[in-house]
Amino acid sequence: MIEPKQILNEAEELMESAVMYLDDALAHIRAGKASGRILDPVRVEYYGQMSPIANVATITTPDARTIQIQPWEKKMLPEIERALINSNIGLAPNNNGECIRLIIPPLTEERRKELAKQCKGEAENAKVSVRNARRDAIDTLKKQVKEGLPEDVEKDAEADAQKLHDKFVKKIDEIYAAKEKEIMTV
Repeated sequence: MIEPKQILNEAEELMESAVMYLDDALAHIRAGKASGRILDPVRVEYYGQMSPIANVATITTPDARTIQIQPWEKKMLPEIERALINSNIGLAPNNNGECIRLIIPPLTEERRKELAKQCKGEAENAKVSVRNARRDAIDTLKKQVKEGLPEDVEKDAEADAQKLHDKFVKKIDEIYAAKEKEIMTV
């Protein structure tokens, strides 16, 4: 028989990973401000290996609208530029021979609404994951009753699973609200 605490801990880990995934997914959505995390999905070939840009260059944000990429080796400039052009980040690299600059254009109102809608979808996916973790925990608890777990212990654990669910859904709502505010701020 599995202890109810162990079942709840597993559910909490799944819920926490859903929140972490949401946080990561929202970080990659461009909100009109320069952030080096926009470049996380972009890979460049470095000595035969595909590596993130952060592993071959220093990424800085000198101001709110500019990302500067300073490669550690000059020969990486064309590689990085090619990777940026081929990526789907929607920014045109500006290579001056020393470093690459990416200028973040201001977002239109329509684009802001699209991004907010995309963020809402990501938040909803995270909530679904949290609900699934709660449902799986409750199903496992009900199976444990058939194996000898007292019903009152199962009901208490079910209430704890609901509290975990509520806590993580609230956290997801807070993360989404902060990102939406960031996107909609002109």
